[in-house]
Amino acid sequence: MTLFELFRNIRPYARPYRKLIALTLALTCVASFAAQINAWVLRYTVDSISELVAAHKSLHDGLPLLSVISGILIGTEIINVLIGFGQKYFGEKLRILLSRDLARDIIERILTYRLAFYSVDENQPGKLQTRIDRGVESLARLVQNFFIDILPMFASAAVALTMMFQANFHVGLTAFCIVPVYYQVSRIQAARMAGSRRLIKRLRENKSQGILGILESMPVIKSFLREDIEEQKQLRLQDALTDTQMRIRKTSFFFDGMKNFIEQIGVVAIILLTTYFVLTGSMSIGAIMFHLLLFNNVTAPIRRLHLLYDQMNDALIYAEGFFDVLHAGSQVESSGSYIPTHITGRFSLHNVNFTYPANTSPTLRDINMNIEPGKITALVGLSGAGKSTLINLLDKFYQPDSGEILLDGIPLQEYDTRALRADIGLVLQKNHIFPGTVAENILYGKPSASRDDVIEAARRAFLHDQIMTLPLGYDSQAVNLSGGQQQKIALARMFLKNPPIIFLDEPTASLDAIATEQIKAGLDALKKNRTVIIISHSISQIIDADSIYVMRNGRIVEHGTHNELFANGGEYHDIFAAMARSLNMDKIARTLEHRA
Repeated sequence: MTLFELFRNIRPYARPYRKLIALTLALTCVASFAAQINAWVLRYTVDSISELVAAHKSLHDGLPLLSVISGILIGTEIINVLIGFGQKYFGEKLRILLSRDLARDIIERILTYRLAFYSVDENQPGKLQTRIDRGVESLARLVQNFFIDILPMFASAAVALTMMFQANFHVGLTAFCIVPVYYQVSRIQAARMAGSRRLIKRLRENKSQGILGILESMPVIKSFLREDIEEQKQLRLQDALTDTQMRIRKTSFFFDGMKNFIEQIGVVAIILLTTYFVLTGSMSIGAIMFHLLLFNNVTAPIRRLHLLYDQMNDALIYAEGFFDVLHAGSQVESSGSYIPTHITGRFSLHNVNFTYPANTSPTLRDINMNIEPGKITALVGLSGAGKSTLINLLDKFYQPDSGEILLDGIPLQEYDTRALRADIGLVLQKNHIFPGTVAENILYGKPSASRDDVIEAARRAFLHDQIMTLPLGYDSQAVNLSGGQQQKIALARMFLKNPPIIFLDEPTASLDAIATEQIKAGLDALKKNRTVIIISHSISQIIDADSIYVMRNGRIVEHGTHNELFANGGEYHDIFAAMARSLNMDKIARTLEHRA
């Protein structure tokens, strides 16, 4: 991202605060002239005292001069304090407001992106978080520093340089010649450090993602005693980050030394030149100090030019990633305009093919199937067969690469996405629990529901009695519940939503046998007169299905009822027999017969 592109992207965010910026610019203009007062006062003071000394005047004769000078300097400092306060306050206010607007905008945008955006490696949660946080921080701080530090210093430098030219053209020209040399050194410094800064950005994203992965995988890491391995991974990243940072510091210190040397050459040149003019009688002694102070005001922003480049480069690098996320328009979920008045739930898939963005081989191949409304359809197959992917397509999380999906005879892409999902209930094998109470998590299924509706949904999910044993009941924190109880919350959400179409992806995988039986009873009641698609390794769930599709390697290899498929002796027969053996059905049956 170029500097022009950066300002073009950030301009819409600064536009609402034009009055605040204008006020800051006005203060900057006043401050740039106030900063030169000391130079004028010092020149006047030195020349006036020189005249008093030459005339053999006493301290009493110089008291009026000292009073005037003191009054001017104190008044100037009061003005500078007030101006400095205004600049800092308004600059900080601008930074905070911009941070809020940037953060709000990026949150609104990422919530509209399709799931394919998040399946790419560079958009993993930890990397995205780093990119967003650093982007907001660097952009807002750049704007703040521009109005608090950069703009005031360069305005002051411009005024000081103009005054030097007006006082003496040759001295002004000498000061002016230092600026491009200093600028060129700073430019070379920035170019040398750009590659390392990009590497730091990438290492920070990887480090953030690595730490997030450790926190999410802590039980697995500890159970396999892999703490040392994970530690070494993070240490390698940290070492690489440290080495890169030290390389940047080394380069920075070298160029800072060069710039300091150039500045001192300018100081020596100003001293020699002004001394020459004093000795030739064309300049007063006070003019020496006058030009030195003005030159200091010229070089002050130049001394901090590397900081400007540091901030600018950080902003350019992190803004590039930030605005890539913000402007990923092609990743916005597609939505049609068709809003149905009533959905029956008849799905028809014709020659559907699909490949995940991060994959090279297709996940679904030539899928043809019909899902009848008001019926239970089961998807069966080994892990990786494409069952969950198929549900993702039906819920419009992804778009097929080719083929067509119809719902009630209308292409799925023509449906308004929000209206479509309002009629679909989805329960996954592992559901997310949000920070908050049990009641708030259940209400996620229908925010407008009453407390009685929440309690009824919890009863249907066989969760109510367990909730009532908690110290705060429904006001207890949901994250403190067990995995099985959290799964029941997900089911309660679906009961509360009460949609005509239900997708169940291993809904009882985290539950014990008794809870599974309880939930099955609740699901059986909910399934009536609804379109249900279920993925399950539970024999009882599969047998109840009206229609079964068997998948292997992304294809449908068998279709029929339980009895038909089992009698065929094909893949379904093998899967079902394996399920029965895993449950030790023969021994269970003998045990039940013996007790009978």
